[in-house]
Amino acid sequence: MALRFEILGRFNRARAAQLILPHFVCHTPLFMPVGTQGTIKGLTTNELEEIGCQIILGNTYHLALRPTSELIDEMGGLHKFMNWPRALLTDSGGFQMVSLLHLADITEEGVTFQSPVDGKPMLLTPEESIQIQNRIGADIIMALDDVVKTTTKGPRIEEAMYRTLRWIDRCIKAHKRPDEQNLFGIVQGGLDPRLRDLCVKGLVERNLPGYAIGGLAGGEDKDSFWRVVAQCTASLPEDKPRYVMGVGYPLDIVVCSALGADMYDCVYPTRTARFGTALVPEGVLKLKHKAMADDIRPVDPTCECMVCKNYTRAYIHCLVTKDAMGSQLLSYHNLYYMLKLSRDLHSSIVRGQFPQFVCQFLQKMFPEGDVPEWVCNAMEVAGIDISSCCAPFPMSHDEHQTIYESKWVA
Repeated sequence: MALRFEILGRFNRARAAQLILPHFVCHTPLFMPVGTQGTIKGLTTNELEEIGCQIILGNTYHLALRPTSELIDEMGGLHKFMNWPRALLTDSGGFQMVSLLHLADITEEGVTFQSPVDGKPMLLTPEESIQIQNRIGADIIMALDDVVKTTTKGPRIEEAMYRTLRWIDRCIKAHKRPDEQNLFGIVQGGLDPRLRDLCVKGLVERNLPGYAIGGLAGGEDKDSFWRVVAQCTASLPEDKPRYVMGVGYPLDIVVCSALGADMYDCVYPTRTARFGTALVPEGVLKLKHKAMADDIRPVDPTCECMVCKNYTRAYIHCLVTKDAMGSQLLSYHNLYYMLKLSRDLHSSIVRGQFPQFVCQFLQKMFPEGDVPEWVCNAMEVAGIDISSCCAPFPMSHDEHQTIYESKWVA
């Protein structure tokens, strides 16, 4: 096993830890930017180091298509190929079962994709996924799992969960670099507590270096989302990292960290930047809004990033959606925000000030006390008293979502 996980502090279920990997010593909770093809769009690896990025996530499916894992291997692995000295994680390619479902055919052998590049069929088996990831050389590699949306009904969820357990054994057997790369298993089972329990038990029996909670962030309601996270973190080993896949909203990361999760990834911070939206403590700031045209303030007056120190909202308003520089500046700011949030979560737990941090975070995001009901319920399970920042009658998720989506912060 090429991983050590040392817990440095905790508050109830939340924990701050040191995750020692072959290429870097990381601190959790941590957010991983998604660099699908070995790049975070618009940012250099030096800039990513500058803002405190610890791990970048690469996409096995896309890297295998272009530039190919064989070429990456010849170049000395993805670390050298993309000039990134810190940690890397590669997904298994399994998520494309959902995102490219119209191109995929799933059987016990594996997943056959119709390549979006040249239209040719491409079979991805558990063995092939691991072989590709062994060639790419990431610090953490993910098992190929059978992924279905949590909103799927019927026997398909159970079929996928049992297939995920069968495939993990094939992944373990195919893994040729266990002393250099850490294979994580992925908990599936949809929104069914019984299936999630069975999957957790099956994976824990395999004594893997770490575990991911998969299949979420796929359209399920927030109440179901946090309950699945809470159930899985309660059953997964205390001395291993727990990774909630595909989660990138700041609020979700704070809630999941309170429930005992450690690692997160999502395209959200960089994708929303390309649409002219900045992450700020109050929620989001829409730079395309005409009110920004003559606003000389920084994106976030409380932020210490290079963008907020040097550019005004008015300047970025001129650029967004018209010039690549606009999305680059906002991507830089948004990732800085996410990585600082990770550091603040870690340090608040270590210092024994986690409940205060959570309350301050919620008060900034919900100054009227309109904290969504699902957050209140999750915090109760996490043992964190947020009554001081909640209105007497918390909003439902639907009510809050309507306000959140229509809100821009001036």
